[in-house]
Amino acid sequence: MERGRVDIESLPGAIDLQATVESGQSYLWDREDGRMYERTAASGGDAWYWTTPRVAGDPQVVRVRQTDGALEWEATFDAEDALYTLLGLGDDLPAIRATAPADAVVEEAYDAYWGMRIVRDPPFPTLISFICSAQMRVGRIHGMQQALRREFGEPVEFDGGTYRAFPTPAALATASEADLRELRLGYRAPYVKRSAELVASGDADPESARGLPYGDAREYLTQFVGVGDKVADCILLFSLGYLEAVPLDTWIQTTIAEFYPDCDRGNYADTSRAIRETLGGEYAGYTQTYLFHYLRSGGRDL
Repeated sequence: MERGRVDIESLPGAIDLQATVESGQSYLWDREDGRMYERTAASGGDAWYWTTPRVAGDPQVVRVRQTDGALEWEATFDAEDALYTLLGLGDDLPAIRATAPADAVVEEAYDAYWGMRIVRDPPFPTLISFICSAQMRVGRIHGMQQALRREFGEPVEFDGGTYRAFPTPAALATASEADLRELRLGYRAPYVKRSAELVASGDADPESARGLPYGDAREYLTQFVGVGDKVADCILLFSLGYLEAVPLDTWIQTTIAEFYPDCDRGNYADTSRAIRETLGGEYAGYTQTYLFHYLRSGGRDL
């Protein structure tokens, strides 16, 4: 077992690990105590969290917790560099916040969850998890991903226990639609299977969107079954590092109606462009994520 720690003082800004992994950005982390997504206003805890990144194609396990002054980690590999990527530890939070509009609701959101960072989850698992996200509460979405792990994921032995990696594209491509429906994926089951088939066959890969101009990257991702503009924006923001992406989910649409009505242009593309400009352009996705977590957690009575 490899162990290490990241001193919080060495980071550009604060870190709130619980808010980062329990704010609806990621469904690929879990808590060792099994209480993931039990609290809506998740922030500031010291639980152990784990996930299963792949290193050179092989599934690994890393778990991390926040203590006074540090992030402590344990893993099957030297995981410090991976954690910097997965948890956005290199993002300069004070500089990012400085690009946000200085209005009351934005200031409240940043103050409430200061230290929350944008994750960079692996592209294929992110694609599948957000295909499953349509019209679902975060706890249910997370539960679907854990069910996929248990049923189709490779076992990884770590610290006396057995963890399950997220399934490969081939594993989900060969699953039957009936098997996926048994895991309570519902109408999303054929979307998951067909999208996995596209990746397993080499016909498309969400990783291929990385580095394209933002609009082209969003359009590329919509070729996957069950992926529209909103889901594509989620993949761009929470996996591929497009920090300008603003997924127009129900909470953000409500936020626009309440606080930024001039940004409503009547269609996704134009409204998305307007709210990105209003929320800070290059880092608008950060401000959107703070607003999402703050408002979903009851920060304003909407």
